[in-house]
Amino acid sequence: MSRSHCLVLVGMVIGVAATIVWLQSPSSFALAQAAKPQPQATKDITLDQAGAVVEGAKKKAEELKIKQNIAVVDAGGNLKAFARMDGAWLGSIDIAEKKAKTSRYFDMPTGEIGKLSQPGGPLYQIEVSNHGLITFPGGVPIKASDGTVIGAVGVSGSTVDNDNACAEAGAAAVK
Repeated sequence: MSRSHCLVLVGMVIGVAATIVWLQSPSSFALAQAAKPQPQATKDITLDQAGAVVEGAKKKAEELKIKQNIAVVDAGGNLKAFARMDGAWLGSIDIAEKKAKTSRYFDMPTGEIGKLSQPGGPLYQIEVSNHGLITFPGGVPIKASDGTVIGAVGVSGSTVDNDNACAEAGAAAVK
């Protein structure tokens, strides 16, 4: 090995050693951590808020003299609260939950997704994705006071207009 090659090799070893020492120093670690983007805390619906959503939707259903299934999902689309009013259709349990999940997955009312998923629309056949979505009214995002989506509610058991009215009443219960 020539003398110039040895000098280059020694220079590289010294450079690597200096980098290792710098990376292990506490101040460089703090600088590296400060420069690294920190994850934002996800806002999520609380159990008390989910209960208020269920009560708001249930109250509207009672006003309309209908029996509903009411599902509330959290920010991750996971079931947080559920109520099946006495006598509500069993077949609507799954629909209520899918309406809530669909609304949360796309942060919009399911009726709006339905408009976009018509033949020739930009979301045509989206309802077959995600293990089945519901694209008719009755699913509504739930927002915190700052507008952040923290969950969604899905209601099923009557006409889509009644389902939607109950879902909107439930979502409005969160302040």
